[in-house]
Amino acid sequence: MTVYDMNESIRQSNAWVGATTKAFWSNPAFSMSMSPFPSLFAAWGEVTERTFEKIATKPSWGIESVVSKDQDYPVTKKIDLELPFCDLIHFAAERNRPVTRKVLLVAPMSGHYATLCRKTVVSLLPNCDVYVTEWKNARDIPMSAGKFDVEDYTKYLVQFMKHLGEDVHVIAVCQPVPLTLVATAMLAEDEKTPNPRTLTLIGGPVDPDANPTEVTDFGNRVTMGQLEHTVITPVGFAFPGVGRKVYPGSTQLASFMAMNPKTHAKAFTDQIGAVARGEAADLDRHNKFYDEYLAVMDMPAEFYLSTVERVFKNRDVARNAFTVDGKKIDISKITKTAVKIVEGGRDDISAPGQCLAALDLMPNLPDSMKEHFVAEKAGHYGIFSGSAWRNDIRPAVLAFIDTHNGAPKSTAKVTKLKTQKS
Repeated sequence: MTVYDMNESIRQSNAWVGATTKAFWSNPAFSMSMSPFPSLFAAWGEVTERTFEKIATKPSWGIESVVSKDQDYPVTKKIDLELPFCDLIHFAAERNRPVTRKVLLVAPMSGHYATLCRKTVVSLLPNCDVYVTEWKNARDIPMSAGKFDVEDYTKYLVQFMKHLGEDVHVIAVCQPVPLTLVATAMLAEDEKTPNPRTLTLIGGPVDPDANPTEVTDFGNRVTMGQLEHTVITPVGFAFPGVGRKVYPGSTQLASFMAMNPKTHAKAFTDQIGAVARGEAADLDRHNKFYDEYLAVMDMPAEFYLSTVERVFKNRDVARNAFTVDGKKIDISKITKTAVKIVEGGRDDISAPGQCLAALDLMPNLPDSMKEHFVAEKAGHYGIFSGSAWRNDIRPAVLAFIDTHNGAPKSTAKVTKLKTQKS
């Protein structure tokens, strides 16, 4: 806990140094000098202050309205279901007539807030009623709320799907893909529970060994003991979750940035120059990206460690051997939910093939209810928020939803699997 509080003090100190440097070198007296250094120092201070403040700031959704068919509709956001570790939030545009597509967007709990999917939500709102899993920062959850591991995560998803009913269309993005697949199988095993109409799995590690990347192969390079010893720490005294063991957001951020250090260093150096020249803006490209990228949240230690052990090391989902409360969940029971796989050809986190492995686990699902879409030029983030998503993937996903928006079809087998490429 002392280490956690010390790291928070370091963050606050760096933000203070940046603010102080900016205030000092922005003094009008320095405008009399012909030297470029005062403006550079002030710019360094401004960028530094913003950087370290954003690390501890939860981004706002900022979705006030949506444009549909040349009309601007206000958007309301409310908590539809509140649980200790996650809120199910509902975005609804106040249209003249209701839409027929109800979508549950399962956002990642992998270090960033659910707002990482803001552009995904915005793109869906003109055509859908959108519900989003907004996972909470573990440091703000009291110890009295209990543990939270991959099984608890899966049971949360089951609860959300039951709450929304049989006419829901589920879209899982990246990290939650394998657990969303398991949650859907849990619903399929219960004959009294309605199944989701469709399940769209976007760039997730169902089988990390199908096409290993540096990220997904990480679990094979360290032992669980090494992992727990090096990255897990209790929350400090300054937060409601004091004493809860977490994988801190700051540690995760350091790992993210270490993957492309030169790119990030150049981006911040260029931004300092832009601020010094008066060419930067509050919502310029750099700030819009890094305000979201730098905003990180702590993950419960049990969730992080059990994810590494069961999804990546033991490949429980890939082997169809995942258990919840000691009971094996059979993914092959999925027969009424149509499944679409979306992958990015340039995805260096969950490479093509890792998500596609899900279809092999559902031999009893008719081929007419399976689709595979590959966006050849899309990277990891591009498959749910970039131009590939907007121009190619989103239209294909909406068409897939519309195809299966009625009552569940017969489970009779057909022979053709539909595969698309952008």
